[in-house]
Amino acid sequence: MKVTRYNYQQQFGDDIDVLMADLRRMLLNGKYVLAEEVATFEREFAQFLGVAHVRGTNTATDAIVLALMALNIGPSDEVITQANTFNATVAAIRVVRATPVLVDADEQSFLIDPPQAEAAVTSRTKVLLPVHLCGKPAPMTRLQAIACRSGIHVIEDAAQAHGARVNGRRVGSFGVAGCFSFHPSKNLAAAGDAGAVATNEGPVADRISLMRCLGQRSQNEHLVAGLNSKMDAIQARILSWKLSRLDQWNQQRRSVASWYRERLAGLPLTFQSEDSNEEHVYHLFQVRTECRDALLEHLQRSGVDAIIRYPTPIHLQPAFSDMGWRPGQFPVAEKLAAELLCLPIRPDMSLSEVDYVSDCLRSFFRGRVHSVAASLAAH
Repeated sequence: MKVTRYNYQQQFGDDIDVLMADLRRMLLNGKYVLAEEVATFEREFAQFLGVAHVRGTNTATDAIVLALMALNIGPSDEVITQANTFNATVAAIRVVRATPVLVDADEQSFLIDPPQAEAAVTSRTKVLLPVHLCGKPAPMTRLQAIACRSGIHVIEDAAQAHGARVNGRRVGSFGVAGCFSFHPSKNLAAAGDAGAVATNEGPVADRISLMRCLGQRSQNEHLVAGLNSKMDAIQARILSWKLSRLDQWNQQRRSVASWYRERLAGLPLTFQSEDSNEEHVYHLFQVRTECRDALLEHLQRSGVDAIIRYPTPIHLQPAFSDMGWRPGQFPVAEKLAAELLCLPIRPDMSLSEVDYVSDCLRSFFRGRVHSVAASLAAH
C-alpha cells in the first residue's frame, strides 16, 4: 500500500467544473491583483476567524514582516519566539532588523514555554511571537497575561493552525495580529503561495493595506517604504472555494489522529499533548522516538510517506550563526529536532490506511525487540 500525505484532487470536491469556469473567466478578464475575489476572501476569512479585518499577502513570511512593520518594530527592538519553529518565523524578525530572542519549547506540547518566555522579557522587548505548531494552539491565556504584564504586543504565527481554537476562540484572533500561510501543504491550501494577516485593530489593517502595496495610497503616491506583497486573485478564489469545507476537514484530521493514538498505544512512542480546552487541527501528526531515523527509513521502504520536519533547530541554522546561539542552549528544541517524525495525515485518510501505517510501526518495533533479543542470546 502507498500512503501519501496529500490528496489535492479530493480538496476540490465533485463540482470542480464550477470553480474551473470561474478561474477561466478570471484568466480572460485580466483582473489578477487585489481584485474583488481577494476582498471577498478577506471578508470570508475574517468572519471565519471572528476578527474585524484580514489582509491577503503573498506569503506568511510577508504576513509576519508586515505585522511587525505595522507596529514599527525595528533595529532597537527584541521579539521573543521559540527555538523549534520554521525558519520563516525568525527570518521575518531579521528582515525588519529587530533582534530575535529564542526560548525553549515545552517538553509535552512542543510549543513555546511560557515561564521561559516571561523570563526573556527585557526593556527592549516589544513583541511576543508564539507559534501554533503542528496545528496545536499555543497557551494564549498565559501568553496574553505575560504580554499584558510586560506591556508588549502579541503576534501569532498561525501558519499551521487554520481553524484551531482555544476556549472556543480561533487562533489568530488573540493578538494584535495573526499571520497565516496558505501554502499547498496547509490545512487550507492555495494552488501556490499565499498568506494573510488577521487583526481587530483598524489602524494595523490600514497600515498593512498601505505597506503591502509598496506604501502607495494612490497611483505614484508612496507615503511609506513598503513591500510588494499582494494575494493573487486566483489564489483567493481557490481559498474561498475551500474555506467552507475547512471545519469538516479539521474534524476529520482529529479523527485520523485519534485512530493513530489508539492503534499506536503501547509502542515506545510519545505524542504532542492535547488539552481539554482546545481544538487541535493536526496540520501535522508527530510521533517522538529515539530511533526516529531508522523508523523513517522503514516507513518509506514500506510505501508510507512519512517525513521529518525541522531536523535542525533555529539556533543551529547557518543563516543565524551571527546571533551567537550555541549547541545545547535550547535542549528541548534539539531533542525534538532529533526525535520527531511526521506520519501521513489527511482529511480523507481511510481507517485501512491508518491501520497499514500503524502495522508498519508495530513491525518496526517488533523487529528491534527481536534483534536485541538475538544479540543478547549470542552473548
